[in-house]
Amino acid sequence: MKYLRITFLAMLVSVFANCKKSGSDGAANTNVAPTNLSINTTVNTDNSGNVVFTASANNAVSYDYDFGDGTYQTVPSGVVTYKYLASGTYTVNVVAKGSGGTTLSKSTSVIVTVTQTVTWSDEFNTPGAPDPTKWVYDTGTGDNGWGNSELEYYTNRSDNVIVSDGTLKITAKKENFGGSAYTSARMLTKGKFSFKYGKLEIKAKLPAGGGTWPAIWTLGDDFATNPWPACGEMDIMEHKGNDLNRIFGTFHYPGHSGGNANGKTIVIENATTQFHVYALDWSPSTIKMSVDGNVYFTFANSSAVPFNHNFFIILNVAMGGTFGGAVDPAFTSGTMEIDYIRLTGN
Repeated sequence: MKYLRITFLAMLVSVFANCKKSGSDGAANTNVAPTNLSINTTVNTDNSGNVVFTASANNAVSYDYDFGDGTYQTVPSGVVTYKYLASGTYTVNVVAKGSGGTTLSKSTSVIVTVTQTVTWSDEFNTPGAPDPTKWVYDTGTGDNGWGNSELEYYTNRSDNVIVSDGTLKITAKKENFGGSAYTSARMLTKGKFSFKYGKLEIKAKLPAGGGTWPAIWTLGDDFATNPWPACGEMDIMEHKGNDLNRIFGTFHYPGHSGGNANGKTIVIENATTQFHVYALDWSPSTIKMSVDGNVYFTFANSSAVPFNHNFFIILNVAMGGTFGGAVDPAFTSGTMEIDYIRLTGN
């Protein structure tokens, strides 16, 4: 019996020691830090913006990429092809992750050349009515002043919209027409042209006068079946004659629409006396608003917001309303001039 008790005790000690050793070694194994992280890059020579990244490290189970343009991606294999939308030098950071949460990071730079091509434009070089293959019109007063208590009656008359001397001119006028005290124009590419992603640039000079409300904006193509704000709206440029030189860039979507929209502003000089380039730079990951190349608002795009389908372009000059405010009694007319609209992509 004494021999059996000694043997049994020895077995327990052995099992306990082995379990402890195994547990200690297991914990160490799951926390082995990645080592020897390397990053190789291959930039496509066709100026498409495509770059092949290959990251590798000992003991790594996945890799987190920061591509240097606001885009982040987890790549389990470490190998990924990423498409840049603009030329530039980008600092790319890669974080190798171990199974126990330990990490190792490394950065590299890539120089990318992207050839941008104009995929759609209107240069407004042909005098007369705007190109009917590109533009249609909303006319009348809409529902409750187009939903904003606006005061104008929109027409397609040459008094309110015309191309001359190389620019499009949308003119708001003080005149009695169709029961309204003002007239103007609202033109759209709806049914003629829509787009998804790319850089849209509009060179414009804005009207002066208290109560004027010029706008350059886009609306989701599916608005008829997916009513606003679910269809999405991107306001590239809005301006109030009652707040001269302040430019509004705004996104409307569920949870952020109307007075609760997501937007920012920038104050510029000579908005009503000089031409400026207002731009929307739209990708699957970010949407940037800029004036004369100065980015003042970067919006994080994702599948959670309705900005990954086609949108069409709208140009108009409203009067008064919930945004334009009180109209100056001395106002007689105001014109938004547009030199060109260009969409570039690659």
